[in-house]
Order: sequence, then structure tokens, then C-alpha cells
Amino acid sequence: MINIAQLVKKQRDFFQTERTKDLSFRINALETLRQMIKESEGDIISALKDDLNKSEFDAYSTEIGIVLEEIRFTLKNVEKWARPRRVKTPLTHAGSRSYIYPEPYGVVLIISPWNYPFQLAIAPLIGAIAAGNCAILKPSELTPNTSKLLARLVKDYFQEEHIAVVEGGVETSQMLLSEKFDYIFFTGSVPVGKIVMEAASKHLTPVTLELGGKSPCIVHEDANLKLAAKRIAWGKFMNGGQTCIAPDYLYVHRSKSADFLNQLKVTIKELYGEAPLENKNLTKIVSERHFKRLEAFMKDGSVFTGGGSSLEQLKIEPTVLTGITWDDPIMEDEIFGPILPVLEYDDLAEVIKEIRQRPKPLALYLFSENRTLHDRVLGSVSFGGGCINDTVYHITSPYLPFGGVGSSGTGAYHGKGSFDTFSHEKSVLKQTTMFDIPIRYPNFKNGLKYIKMVFK
Repeated sequence: MINIAQLVKKQRDFFQTERTKDLSFRINALETLRQMIKESEGDIISALKDDLNKSEFDAYSTEIGIVLEEIRFTLKNVEKWARPRRVKTPLTHAGSRSYIYPEPYGVVLIISPWNYPFQLAIAPLIGAIAAGNCAILKPSELTPNTSKLLARLVKDYFQEEHIAVVEGGVETSQMLLSEKFDYIFFTGSVPVGKIVMEAASKHLTPVTLELGGKSPCIVHEDANLKLAAKRIAWGKFMNGGQTCIAPDYLYVHRSKSADFLNQLKVTIKELYGEAPLENKNLTKIVSERHFKRLEAFMKDGSVFTGGGSSLEQLKIEPTVLTGITWDDPIMEDEIFGPILPVLEYDDLAEVIKEIRQRPKPLALYLFSENRTLHDRVLGSVSFGGGCINDTVYHITSPYLPFGGVGSSGTGAYHGKGSFDTFSHEKSVLKQTTMFDIPIRYPNFKNGLKYIKMVFK
């Protein structure tokens, strides 16, 4: 068993040498990370296949490729991001200059989930390295092959005092959280997020929490139904529906409900075949407990399409439920599986009202050709991020920081957002010694009079 306290001290001592603050050190570490991923691509794909039955296409597009692009973008921009930047100075500070110095926090803890076990461990690590921190990764024990691989690769490519992986279950997480870190980055469920935040508060440690919630998707009467069906099916059912920003439930305008549902049924067959359970590339559910939880939801409403499942394979068909109300169990918490409940509406105002009565979602999706309607929904509903006429796709842009709001999370990352998350912005005023401004001193004659003139 690894001595966690000793590891944290080892990283803290290394951070104090200030080597990680050197820009060339950071760039070299990012290039090493990229090399590690490229040289181990086959092993990563195999581990994801073993843990979640991910196809090579899904493993590369949603786990490997996305972090390689993040590294490329970061390497291109990190020198600019790390540079102290001069900002404006008010007239009251005449003679001085103002700067902001981005500096690393120190030793950071990254706790990653099981649904994208490689991507969601490495993506925040990129920001931590770029900002100049040391980092300890805690992968999920529910994807043991990926966790074991991450531990081996990081050990082979990095010094333990700079980057390390600690494997284990809940007890390991508890031991890690009992240590004093300079920053904690957590991706996972709301209940566990509360535990992380409580533990961090004991040391006044800042946190980023990437959580989840019930992300709504609205299909208005003027939507392009065929394209909406394709993009919703893609976003909802990828990775077995185990995506924190997947459309959790669907609101469809009553006048278009029948047409849309028929189009969605056709699209699901196109993407997953006539017999999805026989599709060798269908992502499996992570555990038997999670499988049984999802299977119980299929008793709600009526099965419009799908509904099949295999406990032996831990697979559930892409399933659409109709006749759903907010009183059904499936509407209580985030589904996190390949089941899509559908509600109908006549008045968009009622939809907005229903969404606003519930915890703020991590994502929201709206399908409509009406720009006025876009602005109405965007201005009326608070959510982490989302898309107009698409789903999930916003997460892949390095120019769009990704994060939640309220119970769906706090803080954001991706692109410069990752660098900013793992950096403290230190404000510095550089004052002249060529002259002094006397009115700030209490012995200046009529000082209060002049102070009031300055601070209107």
C-alpha cells in the first residue's frame, strides 16, 4: 500500500524546488504526455474495451483523440498564457504599473470517474501540468483495467514527485481527501461531490467540481426533425448513455411528437442495428448495480422503441419511453444510461417553468430555427453549457470552458479554462519611486477634501 502522506510530501518538496514553474519543464512534460498516449494507443483501446466494451472508434474519438487535441492546443498557447500580463492602472495610481502573474497552486489532486476513464483523468492533468503544478491522479476503481494502465504509464513516463497515480476504492479516496492539497479537481456524482467539497473545506482548499444532473433537450415545432433525431440519438446513446452531458430527458412539441419519434426510431436502428444487443460495439453498463437500477426505469411509461437488456452482457438497448410525467421515478435523478424519457408540451413557457423549478442542469439543448426563441431560452434558463441544434458537441471546443452551475458543478476547464483553473492569478502593483502622491497620508492638509474629489 502506497504511503499517501509521504507521496504528498514528496511532491510538495519537489514543487518547492520551482522546477515545475519553468516553462520549458512544463512544455517537456506535455510533450512527454503526448508521447505516452501515442506510444500506448493500443493498450488504452484494449483497456477501454475490457472495462466498458468501447469500440476502437469510440475509444479514439471520445477518449484518446480529444486529449491529444487538448495537448496540441495547450502546447500552442501555454507560453502566452503563462506570461505575466499588464493591465490598466487607474489615474489614482499615477506612476505605477499593474500586472497579473499566473502562478501554480502547488500539489493538486485529480479524482476522475469511470464513464470516460482515460479522457477525464488526462484532460484536467493537461491543465495542471501547463499551469506548473505537481499532481496526484485517483482513477475510478470501477474501470480497473484503465486504472491499472494509467498507473503503469504514468510511472514509466513521469517522476513520481511530479505526477503520480494512486489506485484504490472509497477508502483510498478518503485517505487522499484527508491530506492537505493546494487544489482538488473532482469529476463524478453530486453526492460524492458534496463529500469532496466538505473534505476540502477543512483545509480551505479550492475545488472544481464537475458533476451532472438532468440535462433537458427541447425539440420545438419548427425543428429540423431528421437532423434533430440523429444528433439527439448520437449524444444520448454514445457510451451507453453514460455521459454527464447526455440529454437526460426530451421535451417535444406535441404537434411534432409522432413525426419526431418515428424519425428517432429509424435513426436508432441506423446507428445500432436491428438487434442492438448483438452489436459487438455497443458499450456496456459499468456494473451490475448500475444495470439493475437502469432496468427498473424501463417500467415507467411505455416503451416506444428498444427495451431489451442482457444482464450477462451488462447491455441495455437504446430505449425511448413515452407517456412519462414528472411523477415517474426515472425523472427524479440523473439517468446515466441509454434510456430516453419523452414528455410533450404545447407552451414553451411551461417547459421553461418546469426546468427552472429543478436543480440547474449541466447542459441544455434546444432544436429550433427561431433565433428569438433561442435567445428566450438562453436568457431564461441557467445551465452549465449546451448547444442550439446539436448535443454534446460543445465539450470538444477548446475555446468553450466546460463546467456546471449550482448543483451541476462549480468551476470550468478545457483550453485556456484548464490553465486558468489550475492557476492563481497574483495581482501586483509596481510603484514608482520618482515621486509620491501625498494626499493618501493622514497628515496632508485638507486631505479628506481631496480624497472625496478623487473617490466620487
